[in-house]
Amino acid sequence: MWVVDPREFADKALDAGKSVVVSGDEYIVVSHAEAVAVAHDPERFSSRVSAHLQIPNGLDGHEHATARALVDSYLASERVSRFLPQFHAAAQQVLDGASAPVGATDIGELARLYAVRAMQGWLQWPEHLTQRLLDWIQDNDRARVSGDRQWTKRVAEEFDAIIRIAVAEAPEGSETHLLATGHGLSHEEVVSILRNWTAGDLGSMARCIEVIAVAFANAPELQDRVRVILKPGEHGGQREFEAIADEILRNDNPFVSNRRVTTCPVDFGQTHIPQGTRVHIHWTGANRDPKVFEGFDPQGHAKDNLVWGTGPHYCPGKALSMAELRAFWTEALARCEVVAVDEDGARLEGVRSANGGWERSPARLVRRKTGGE
Repeated sequence: MWVVDPREFADKALDAGKSVVVSGDEYIVVSHAEAVAVAHDPERFSSRVSAHLQIPNGLDGHEHATARALVDSYLASERVSRFLPQFHAAAQQVLDGASAPVGATDIGELARLYAVRAMQGWLQWPEHLTQRLLDWIQDNDRARVSGDRQWTKRVAEEFDAIIRIAVAEAPEGSETHLLATGHGLSHEEVVSILRNWTAGDLGSMARCIEVIAVAFANAPELQDRVRVILKPGEHGGQREFEAIADEILRNDNPFVSNRRVTTCPVDFGQTHIPQGTRVHIHWTGANRDPKVFEGFDPQGHAKDNLVWGTGPHYCPGKALSMAELRAFWTEALARCEVVAVDEDGARLEGVRSANGGWERSPARLVRRKTGGE
């Protein structure tokens, strides 16, 4: 499939007028219209793509709807908003503990630590798992692009082991404890749901922060606007921030793809897809389709934006992710400027990631000077 950069892969296909790319015995849907069609057609494009239990992503029909009702109850915006103090505290802790309080600080390292701390604040996972989770994020990113199935299996097993510790040590009344004890779920089902909530979110939250940082570094006027609207008491700031964040992430989507498998033969234009074929919805490509999107337009592009997916498998965690992003950037922009140059003023060079976003982002945080400095 895409070897280095999902954006480059998709842009080349779209520039060549392709809506579907054939890669071996798999099909990659890169255009907006076809991505939406696949996502809204679970009858022909099933989500049962894995032999392993995946709740709710690997379910269809009534089973999926039942699982989503449970998951959605935990991820509803009203429930998630109760954890905003924990998210702000995590951001403050990470930013105030940065190793370079005045110089240029690597945003990637901070983003990964914040993603872990925010999740621990939400699910109340024990402090002693922090470093293990940080190590897992980087190991998982490398394994995903390696093509080494044994490595990928070991990484998955490590995360399941982490979850089992978190469940065993969950404080009474925590979200982890409530999920594990309040719904008659088997231990395997609890592990699967928690894996869905956390394994993907940790890496993708860090990548979201990095993508937004690069956008702010390259557009200081946008950074200044967000700094203003995130000030306490600013009317409409939350909605405007979410629209801006959605548009930044649309243009450089860190949620690259989801898998489906055909339940019958399907024809997309001139492309015939046999029954039982693995299909990838390439969200990064669909969100950059020039037939739909042009320029930077948070309001105009909102209805077609696919950052959080579409159809019955639309991401249930958007409210959680936005709350975490809003807390991080509220604290970060109050303390720092986001810049695209190093300490000597030289332009930073980034390295893009095959997992979406940046392997090394061309953006740094620099402490803002106060009146006493």
